[in-house]
Amino acid sequence: MSVHAITLTTADVQTFSFDCDEAESLLDAAARSGLALPSSCRQGACGACLATVQQGEFHRASINEKALPQGGDTTPILLCSTYPRGEMALTVTAQSAQITSGPVPVRSAVVVANDDIGGAVHRLVLDLVADPVDGLGAPFEAGQFMELEVPGTQQWRAYSLSNAPNWDGRLEFLIRLHPDGLCSQWLKTRAAVGETLRVRGPQGAMVLASDSLRPRCFIAGGTGLAPLLSMARQMAEFGDSQPCHLYFGVTRQQNLFALAELDALKAQLPSLRVTVCLWEASEGWQGATGSPVDAWARDMDAGTVRSPDVYVCGPAGLIDAVEKTAQQVGIPAKQVFSERFLPSS
Repeated sequence: MSVHAITLTTADVQTFSFDCDEAESLLDAAARSGLALPSSCRQGACGACLATVQQGEFHRASINEKALPQGGDTTPILLCSTYPRGEMALTVTAQSAQITSGPVPVRSAVVVANDDIGGAVHRLVLDLVADPVDGLGAPFEAGQFMELEVPGTQQWRAYSLSNAPNWDGRLEFLIRLHPDGLCSQWLKTRAAVGETLRVRGPQGAMVLASDSLRPRCFIAGGTGLAPLLSMARQMAEFGDSQPCHLYFGVTRQQNLFALAELDALKAQLPSLRVTVCLWEASEGWQGATGSPVDAWARDMDAGTVRSPDVYVCGPAGLIDAVEKTAQQVGIPAKQVFSERFLPSS
């Protein structure tokens, strides 16, 4: 098999190079060269290792097409499922700081809380076990995710962190329960305070653009709220005065969760506005109707905010709708940040 040179450019225009055999995926070749690129399922199902081809020929294995953005004039790929057929030049949305050397850290953590917060969502809180060398370690950035190994199995599930970054080893997740889901069943029937499990991370490229002074729009569908909540909580801790608006949507009123947390956050972050949306509004509902993208688009049409940075997390269709709307209203693609995850159970 032929070996080809691969050049990868990050969002902050840093360049990494490695060689890749035609028989190995771009993700595996990067790992072999000592680069840990953003990824999760490694099976073409989640979209965490999304990249864009600028130059070069390749072979693509079968993937879940929902993991790729729809439309546009770019050539998106998943690094875990793409094999070169010549020299390639790629770009990723990750900053160079999110591309680490060596394997992704795996640590032990202890369950501190497992609370039902409504809407079939559990709030899982873990504390990392201190490492003899690195201490608590594994600091994360707002917007990143961790993988959890479901106790009693060798199966990993990826979930975004919802708390603000910290050096205390505290990890918080908002996890929707799915019928017969592996992690869902553990959370519902067995997860107990004091139980130990393994976590892998932090990972992920959707982090706040710290060098931008533009207003921020956060658009969340369901538990896609988690990483955006982490970002807003970080803003509150830093006393950030940048205008920001969070659009949070679920299907029905009984699916709502974390409303108390959002109220508390508004008190801590005066620059934050929150719009809660129901796709199927019941009689007497006083909030917005439709999707959070609909509410955001109405505000953009009304000129409420101009050329913001947009952060979106939720179902693939929601992300596609945000990207399409952003293009229609003239927001550059580089100002739209997303992490394409399909539901974890």
